[in-house]
Amino acid sequence: MYTKRLLACLLILFTVLLAACGNVENDAGYEKVEYENKRYEEVIHDDARNENVNNETLKVHFIDVGQADSILIQAPTGENMLIDAGNNDDAKTIVSYLNAQGVKKVDVLVGTHPHEDHIGSLDMVIDTYDIGKIYMPKATATTKTFEDVLTAIQNKGLKITAATGGTNISFSPSAKVEILAPNASKYEDLNNYSAVIKLTYGKTSFLFTGDAEDVSENEMLARGYDLRADVLKVGHHGSNSSTTEAFLAAVDPTYAVICVGKGNDYGHPHKEVLKRLSDAGIKIYRTDEAGTVVFATDGESIEIKTEKAGQAAKSDITVYITKTGKKYHTADCSLLRESKISIELSEAKARGYEPCKSCNPPQ
Repeated sequence: MYTKRLLACLLILFTVLLAACGNVENDAGYEKVEYENKRYEEVIHDDARNENVNNETLKVHFIDVGQADSILIQAPTGENMLIDAGNNDDAKTIVSYLNAQGVKKVDVLVGTHPHEDHIGSLDMVIDTYDIGKIYMPKATATTKTFEDVLTAIQNKGLKITAATGGTNISFSPSAKVEILAPNASKYEDLNNYSAVIKLTYGKTSFLFTGDAEDVSENEMLARGYDLRADVLKVGHHGSNSSTTEAFLAAVDPTYAVICVGKGNDYGHPHKEVLKRLSDAGIKIYRTDEAGTVVFATDGESIEIKTEKAGQAAKSDITVYITKTGKKYHTADCSLLRESKISIELSEAKARGYEPCKSCNPPQ
């Protein structure tokens, strides 16, 4: 009886937190932010609080937390965004990693959906750092993990902004962040409540899909969102329930990252997904093989570094070649009108390609 009363109280608390986020404009109780013509609110940040200011490079860290997700995004102007925080046992790993990156404030914190392998250490992150804005979908769970997150939010006097498709996130003046899902108020599977986020910096872009499955993917396709991205965080740890052929074709990524634990009980990533990615010519990075994977971009090109043996200290920069030429180019080179084929800089050099004198690509 006591447990039922406690859970009921916590569900009421979660609803109150959501309602307190802003103006309610629909029956679901979400704070609705216009997708178009919405002036970004000013992001207040203190460079003394975040030590990752570099004025040029945006970094995306896919932190190795085993069979779970935790992604740190660091803007060149010093803001930090954290998407998910692994399992309950990953708190020390995540906090240590964030500290090593100079994080003192998490300006935007996202819990994509209330499964333990995504929000497990969210409470510890909230307790440890100064927190700006929190985004979570309107989905609940009757677990202690979820209760702990709500308690941490309440203890700091924070509010939850509902994550819904068509919402812009005010993160950094240098980057655009959009929520593309969820797009319905109710799903049978919690995975489809996942907040799907697109990050655009200059001419480069990333798509983070949480555990969104085919139902959510089809909704995003039906809404006509611009899903194109250079880097795709593969949905649901590489499960065959996600990354449909149609969705993958719409994203058309150069790189795919699969956050997955070695020897996991689910058989992730599924061989069908790996084949789809491979057949599309997409370079795959797996955290069970590569460890933490870090993408760094100046808005033009992307450099990738991985952690573990076999890919340790590996650094890839994407350049582009044509079907017939002998030069390699930047993404926006005017000489790529006829064809445009992505290739790693090291491979381009090994195959005898020379830098284009017109666009002056990395050398």
